[in-house]
Amino acid sequence: MAFYNPFRRRTEHTKETWGYSFDMTPEHPTPEEMHHLKFTYDVLGESCYHRLNDISPPPDKTLPRNNSLDVKEEEKKAPRDLYFLLRDNADKDETLAKLWKQVNTVPEWVDWEQIERGQDVFYRYGGANLTGLAYQSLLGGMGAARVVETLARTGGFSTKVARRRLYETTQHILQCTRSLESIKPGGDGWASTIRVRLLHSAVRNRILKLAKERPLYYNVEEYGIPINDLDSMATIGTFSATLIWLALPRQGIFLRKQEIIDYLALWRYIGHVIGSPTDPFATPSSAQKWMEVLLYYEIKPSPTSKILANNIIKSLEGRPPIWASPDMLIASARWLNGNDLCDELGLARPGYYYWFLMAGQCFFFVVMAYSYRLFPEADKKKVEFLKRAFWTMIVESKSGLEGNMSGFEFKHVPQFSTLTEMDENEEGKEKVVGIESRNFRWLIFGVSGVVLGVYCSSKIAGAIWGRVWS
Repeated sequence: MAFYNPFRRRTEHTKETWGYSFDMTPEHPTPEEMHHLKFTYDVLGESCYHRLNDISPPPDKTLPRNNSLDVKEEEKKAPRDLYFLLRDNADKDETLAKLWKQVNTVPEWVDWEQIERGQDVFYRYGGANLTGLAYQSLLGGMGAARVVETLARTGGFSTKVARRRLYETTQHILQCTRSLESIKPGGDGWASTIRVRLLHSAVRNRILKLAKERPLYYNVEEYGIPINDLDSMATIGTFSATLIWLALPRQGIFLRKQEIIDYLALWRYIGHVIGSPTDPFATPSSAQKWMEVLLYYEIKPSPTSKILANNIIKSLEGRPPIWASPDMLIASARWLNGNDLCDELGLARPGYYYWFLMAGQCFFFVVMAYSYRLFPEADKKKVEFLKRAFWTMIVESKSGLEGNMSGFEFKHVPQFSTLTEMDENEEGKEKVVGIESRNFRWLIFGVSGVVLGVYCSSKIAGAIWGRVWS
């Protein structure tokens, strides 16, 4: 949890931001450096997107958008697969050839054994990582006012589609970590990363086109180019640095030095393929400093932030596979982001009971993580088990994507009329609670363990004291 640490040494350079403290140094990026990155972006990816549109125009030139999206109707249409178009035409076009060469070129700093170890780190702390990604990286990330202006214009975070968007993002992460072959050139995770890169280009191009027609639609001067280099770095950072130094420690888990280096290497390579600057992730020190200044300068919740954050909660409440109540979901968000940020996001304050349940959940994660970490063979089996379990839960199950994996096509097309609004609670959700009963059991285990430990310690201390004075 984002507790205040009274023992931390504070200086004139100490900064406090949303429950996190750090010392600002000359090595930290400056606001001027960050501002510049708001107006640079993946030019090569966007140039290729235009060329692919020339080769195979979108099915509907007008790109209509219906806020009450009928998913079944959309599934009847065979969407273009921009990755296949790129692959099949790379030898016929100079611009496409440049991108194809770039994504197929493995940087000299890539060590495949290290990348594979980084993939294992994700599953070694799997439950805590998924919790951190959902409630801090995604929900807490809604505090970045600039970024949510782009997200809101896609309409993709209404309660009707936010849950699927979350699952599709998780699908991409699982594809990138499922096996080493999946993230290598030609693998499923590598291909999906290119699809996401081209999707980003499509969204950027569409919003800028609308802003050119109506400048009040999107303020480029204030928000920067949509999905710019700073946004891309922040996204890679939320999947890596934010987990390492915020989400996991707040759940009681601290990675070993080599695990940090390996996990950052994995996401640095994903950043290379997706068209993001990668130098910030070259070392743990650099990655942590970028995370800190992004948290300090960029997390400034807006009214739109409140809408998207609350819609995420509403889209997940009472749904499989965790069957959590709204109070449990909000307690998770508050535990990982702190009360200050969650107050600004307009989240309710749950009762103390749910804070205790979060403590039980963290105890469960800590016991699982550290106990398996002691035994390499058991740890290896756990990693392989969670790879299968997460894939089944997110991709194959009826409560997940039902086997209909996302091709990251351009479904949520911005229009002048598209802006995500606060949704009311949906009717018909099942009133089943699952994760809370597990958390309660582990809370009891944890309290019992503490009581037993204190009792045994007092007995031992009493025996020693008796011997000393006998």
